[in-house]
Amino acid sequence: MDRFTPDLLECLAAIVEEGGFEKAAQRLSITQSAVSQRLRALETQAGTVLIVRGRPLRPTPAGRLLLKHTMQVRLLHTDLEQELRKLAPGTTGGNSLGESERISIAVNADSIATWALPAFDALVRQGVPLEIITDDQDFTQEWLREGQVLGCVTTLKQALRGCKLVFLGYMDYVAVGSPDTVKRFCPGGLSAHNFRQLPFIAFNRKDDLQTEFVSRAFKLKQAKLNQCFVPSSEGQVRAVLAGWGACVVPEIQVRTELESGELVNLVPNSPLPLGLYWHCWNLDSAVLNALSAAVVDAAAKVLWQSSGSRTARGKA
Repeated sequence: MDRFTPDLLECLAAIVEEGGFEKAAQRLSITQSAVSQRLRALETQAGTVLIVRGRPLRPTPAGRLLLKHTMQVRLLHTDLEQELRKLAPGTTGGNSLGESERISIAVNADSIATWALPAFDALVRQGVPLEIITDDQDFTQEWLREGQVLGCVTTLKQALRGCKLVFLGYMDYVAVGSPDTVKRFCPGGLSAHNFRQLPFIAFNRKDDLQTEFVSRAFKLKQAKLNQCFVPSSEGQVRAVLAGWGACVVPEIQVRTELESGELVNLVPNSPLPLGLYWHCWNLDSAVLNALSAAVVDAAAKVLWQSSGSRTARGKA
């Protein structure tokens, strides 16, 4: 058997991406025992353990290296498929690319809810099998570090080894609440004296955006908030409209509601600008280059290019 065959590499990827042996077996249409056998065979060839058997499962450094190689092979296959379609249109079906050619990226939920999805429209229509993984903007880079995605949108500006980064722009965040919420908790406006009484709606327990906004707005070293959690950008806005409390969200996401009066800006003229960056592997790939260009172009139409000058923003 050849060293590091595609079947063995895709088995490793399936275990990590699906989060377990049982789901990996279902995806690969083999038995769970066969999944274990393939992983053992790959670990024997690599001469080291590739998966930490815990909850959740996670790849070891050697496992991450092989995952990155698997992603590179997928990217090569997708590049080839795209080039063949150009040379011989109609000779390859739109469904010919499967799990083994999937192009995975990690994008923060707020970007998906506001500006990012149109960036991928043309590529998806061309048949690129895109998978978008959602996480907090401070943690999407971990997916890239682990070798599970080809690129990510994140607030972190330190490039990983073997990767390149592009600054996308700033997205303004504002604290909003419904008129009823304002009347109930802060009729005179949100302040350093009453923010603890107001419930805040965070994305998840990793989300420190609410705390960061309040700390910055009121010049506090640390702010302790009363929080509930809604793991959806759109869901957070719906919860605010329903009167659950306040939330710090992208201004572009709630611009219409602010203009109509359905929502109130709790701290006017004090937006929190967050810089966003696109990180991706430094590879010569037509698909990856097109993906990067699409992300950068879409961001330029919406995001501020300077945190200190609102005149620098493109058209929304």
